[in-house]
Amino acid sequence: MSGANIEVDVKNLTFEMTKRLKVYLAKLIEKKGSDLHIKTNSTVKGRVMGDIVQISPDILLKEDTIMLAKELLRGRFGELVEKKSVDFTFKLNEYYNFRANIFFQMDGISCVFRAIPTKLPTIKSLGLPDIVHDFCFLQRGLVLVTGPTGSGKTTTLASIINEINKKRNKHIITIEDPIEFVFKDDKCIVNQRAIGQDALNFSDALRAALREDPDIILVGELRDMETIETAIHAAETGHLVLSTLHTMDAKETIGRLINIFPGNEQNRIKLSLASVLQGVLSQRLVKRVDEGRTAAVEILIKNARIESLILEDRENEIPDAIRDGKVTYKTQTFDQALFELYKEGVITQKEAYLNATNRNDLKLQMNIYEDGKTDTSGGLKIGIKKPVR
Repeated sequence: MSGANIEVDVKNLTFEMTKRLKVYLAKLIEKKGSDLHIKTNSTVKGRVMGDIVQISPDILLKEDTIMLAKELLRGRFGELVEKKSVDFTFKLNEYYNFRANIFFQMDGISCVFRAIPTKLPTIKSLGLPDIVHDFCFLQRGLVLVTGPTGSGKTTTLASIINEINKKRNKHIITIEDPIEFVFKDDKCIVNQRAIGQDALNFSDALRAALREDPDIILVGELRDMETIETAIHAAETGHLVLSTLHTMDAKETIGRLINIFPGNEQNRIKLSLASVLQGVLSQRLVKRVDEGRTAAVEILIKNARIESLILEDRENEIPDAIRDGKVTYKTQTFDQALFELYKEGVITQKEAYLNATNRNDLKLQMNIYEDGKTDTSGGLKIGIKKPVR
């Protein structure tokens, strides 16, 4: 059945399911959760502190989820039938928007709603390292924010765009699917384009952006070879390009960007990438000792050593270069970030181990820290753990 032939009579909709949805979303926010999950023939659940928990004992039947989809999508319901999933933004109130996806699964329809506060995040409010401020003042190049789904990549990018908007006189174009954080012009002109609504796809919108006099281009995700190549070209021609990848760390990010191209193209891409890459922020959300989660961030800053490693196919040495550059370049590996969060009392030792890249090395570092070093002049130990904030 073609989705183009399906119409929803909005006049006959009562929007009772939407009212129920708002109650569930309010409960999710009350629990300080991040995602609401609605599934046909199942109770309503949500992700709180990284875990799936029950939000409501209500069981939504097949006709309930179909009605909810019709109420939320209205004229786009046919698109759901045809494409089997639809992305959109749902506004709960003046404080919260939700990035939403409705999709078919074997029992019927499911929906996922990701909470997005309407208050724009700042680098400071997110607890990101101070070096992130430097990315806001780059004139050109490529900056990537990476991590698994739900690790806060979009929020980190929003904090960078927010600071640029407040401090620089530039033209920013964002290409997103869908638009999550909404920016009002401050010192910058900010044009935001949603895939499907304002543009057909990322690669077409990115090519068009090069003719729209931008200084900064935000691409929601580098999904394919064509988009990656166009983003690199945009950075080569004097633009600052910000984007995301679903990669776990900087080493994997660089490998992914190169290996997505055919073998005969890879040397050319290495040359371009080594030239334009300015930095990679890779993040994982970890549980705080008090409540909520915070980002542990690996930071790569391009320097001569990193450039050589990219050109010489030595991506495996990138973690060592990041670790060694902590003092000079303010870079840090995940394990260094976890260690600092532990020393500051933000996370527990167990949480640090659970998220470590090299658990044994981190454990050794923590043991040395706990034992401290004896001051022979007074017998005092240094490096005693700070109290929990």
